[in-house]
Amino acid sequence: MSVARVVDNRSEQEFTLTLGDHVAVAAYQLEDDTIVFTHTVVPPEIEGRGVGTKLIHGALDLVRDRGLKVVPQCRFVRAYIEKHPEMRDLLA
Repeated sequence: MSVARVVDNRSEQEFTLTLGDHVAVAAYQLEDDTIVFTHTVVPPEIEGRGVGTKLIHGALDLVRDRGLKVVPQCRFVRAYIEKHPEMRDLLA
């Protein structure tokens, strides 16, 4: 079984993490060198397994690699960054 990884679906402006038949999504909007996370959705069938945390961690790693700054409009992304001080340098 392959390890789930976060994918940046740029055409849809969302990061995705697929687990079986279920896809967790962190939607965003790009504004120059800033990425605005608008909302995160984890299907009820895979809630409580750390999927949202893994999704946001992977998304923020990809954002860092691209040299973007983050505006966490999404509550989940904001809470993740608050709990992980090593990610605060990404804030716009």
